[in-house]
Amino acid sequence: MIYETLSTSLDRRVLVVTLDRPTRLNAFTTTMADELEHLFRGVNDDDAVGAVIVTGAGRAFCAGMELEGEGNVFGLDETLAPTMRDMRERLDEPVIRDGVRDTGGRVTLAIFDCVKPVIAAINGAAVGIGATMTLAMDFRLGCVQTRMGFVFGRLGVVPEACSSWFLPRLVGEQTALEWVLCADILDHATLRAAGLLRSVHRDRDALMTEAKALAHRIIDGRSPLAIALSRQMLKRNPALDHPLQAHLIDSLGMFYTSLGDGKEGVAAFLEKRAPVFTADAANLQSIPGLRDLFARPG
Repeated sequence: MIYETLSTSLDRRVLVVTLDRPTRLNAFTTTMADELEHLFRGVNDDDAVGAVIVTGAGRAFCAGMELEGEGNVFGLDETLAPTMRDMRERLDEPVIRDGVRDTGGRVTLAIFDCVKPVIAAINGAAVGIGATMTLAMDFRLGCVQTRMGFVFGRLGVVPEACSSWFLPRLVGEQTALEWVLCADILDHATLRAAGLLRSVHRDRDALMTEAKALAHRIIDGRSPLAIALSRQMLKRNPALDHPLQAHLIDSLGMFYTSLGDGKEGVAAFLEKRAPVFTADAANLQSIPGLRDLFARPG
């Protein structure tokens, strides 16, 4: 599909998605939100894609929401008066989806639900949604030009894109509070020290080289179904109330993966050869015992 705000390239099962509004520092728009949500929902059923890398065109990753324009700049319908009941019972109705729901949240939920590994290659400034959209991704790599800011307080709004769920889990509650309440711009050293960035590279070229190398370390010679399940287990299970709940999910995951790719993986190990895995991540939706394993709550 051809997108208005994104460009894509696919090479050896690694899909590079570039936020492509360089003259606006890749500022986020409702169109970009719709396109990112569409892309991340769509790759789940695309056998040609093994992993996704997200980066920005030009010198920025994403400068945050596009603030120039008429009406509500966040794309919200100011004639409505939504309640929590509306959010719980009418979440996917068009009036709530399009007029009330945070567009960044729709994107991060699509990334969270994605069954392919997702790597953020943060090549420059990442502010507001430019920062929070990366929190649902699996790895965040930066370069010396990387700057991030959770600057919502400067605009008089609250953190969005499910970041109040993701950020404390990634850097701890105290650091998350300081970053959000102080609304500072954070340099690459601060982000790396807090663990938000996995690694920092000298420039964009080195950043993309490492991002692609990491993607291939993850997908080459690996079972896409096992990767999809493992990703979802490690993202969701830590939030469960008791390890027994993780045990229930682990057991089903081990049971069903052992029937197909698991048999091939064991045979290849014993025969000292490379495995030939045949179960794609899309199989997650076709196995009754796994289909509802990671359904959305509520």
